[in-house]
Amino acid sequence: MGDSDDTGSLALRRRATFATGKSASLLPMNGKSAAACQSSVTADRSKDNGQGKRDGPLETARSKSSSEKHQRRSDVSERLSCHKTQESLLSSASGFNNYRGILNWCVVMLVLSNARLFLENLLRYGVLVDPIQVISLFLKDPYSWPAACLVIVSNAFVLVALYTERQLSKGSFTELVGFLVHCINMAIMLTLPAAVVLLVPSVTPVGGAFVVGTYTILSLKLYSYKDVNMWCRELSSVKAKKLSRSLSCPSAQHLNGGDRKVCYPGNLTIRDVYYFFCAPTLCYELNFPRSANIRTSFLMRRLFEMLFFTQLLVGLTQQWMIPIIQSSMKPLEDMDLFRMTERLLRLAVPNHLLWLMFFYGFFHSSMNFSAELLRFGDRQFYKDWWNSESVTYFWQNWNIPVHKWCLRHFYKPLLRRGFSKIVSQSAVFFLSAFFHEYLVSVPLRMFRLWAFMGMMAQLPLAWFVGRFLHGTYGNAAVWISIIIGQPFAVLMYVHDYYVLQHRQEAD
Repeated sequence: MGDSDDTGSLALRRRATFATGKSASLLPMNGKSAAACQSSVTADRSKDNGQGKRDGPLETARSKSSSEKHQRRSDVSERLSCHKTQESLLSSASGFNNYRGILNWCVVMLVLSNARLFLENLLRYGVLVDPIQVISLFLKDPYSWPAACLVIVSNAFVLVALYTERQLSKGSFTELVGFLVHCINMAIMLTLPAAVVLLVPSVTPVGGAFVVGTYTILSLKLYSYKDVNMWCRELSSVKAKKLSRSLSCPSAQHLNGGDRKVCYPGNLTIRDVYYFFCAPTLCYELNFPRSANIRTSFLMRRLFEMLFFTQLLVGLTQQWMIPIIQSSMKPLEDMDLFRMTERLLRLAVPNHLLWLMFFYGFFHSSMNFSAELLRFGDRQFYKDWWNSESVTYFWQNWNIPVHKWCLRHFYKPLLRRGFSKIVSQSAVFFLSAFFHEYLVSVPLRMFRLWAFMGMMAQLPLAWFVGRFLHGTYGNAAVWISIIIGQPFAVLMYVHDYYVLQHRQEAD
């Protein structure tokens, strides 16, 4: 019994020793195998990296050798053949369109040629710029200021329009009575300055042009003011609940600049109407887009441009335009066709340059100045009219305020009344021709209809260019009409004015 117990205990100790030895032998072996595996992986990676490092120069050498072979082959092919099928750059089939260098050459040639003309003018006539003479263009009698008085009187017409709209909003005036009052008010606005300019001798042509232009702009603004308020009354009478969702009074309560929106008839205030009459637009709205703040640097740049271009226009007119016009009177009196054509072409260049300066100074500098000062947000006063490929596109894009007014208050109402597009377009050109003649003939105190006929001639010219000329040819036709047409009208009016004044002095 005792032997069996000893034998059992010995067997248990042997098993335990075997298990311990087995586990002890396994642990180092497993650990060693893991380290060996890790070292083998590292060795493999190092071998791969070493192999990659050894293969890198081989690949570089192979690529260099292939590129050298390709270069040698290309050199051989170039020596054997140097031609391929291709078009000349100036051919339309080549697809080449980078003519920036030619454009720069044209600009350089233009500058040099005009510099030569300017030097020739100085050598022939001397310095003709006289700032004192500019004052005499506005004032003939220093104690009589009829033009300035007429500008002050224009405030009365603004107040009459505001009073009429207030009475219409209250129902004190019927629509017919309000329409008649507005018509009478605008008719007096167009006839009063014309009568004063024609009857008062102390009004100069420049002062008369300023007054007539101011009253024309105010009359167009009054017409828009009348129409928009009438549309608001129509909306309120149809659906008063949806007025806040209409275009004239959106549902939002604030503009971008933090200004509160106005709903009809809350817009019928003196502040609102005078903001509109000072804003650089002809189309009235209850809530104009407003900029966040006034940029002082932008304002000062536009002011400097206004002063600079005003002085430049006056100086070039005295130094360049007036001598050419004076030398053109004799050929016009003798009806010498060749000399008249030569004077016309001589006058075309300075007249066109002055027109371009006027466009930039007025439509960009002065209108942006007033818009910035009033925080008026819509600054699209012109579009890319210089790319016009048709006469119609030019008239639609060179003067955006007038185009918007004609489209909103004249062209589209005619279409809604059943008139065709051709009739409506002709009516727009007729209205524009009337105002062009009005703005020229009244200050000069003579009626020759040159401006009227020039504007009406745009209709057949627009048809011809749109029908037969397209693309670059259409753009060239538009530029030719601008460069040649304007000096022709200038010569006609100056000749007639000269003859009229000469006859009066002789009498």
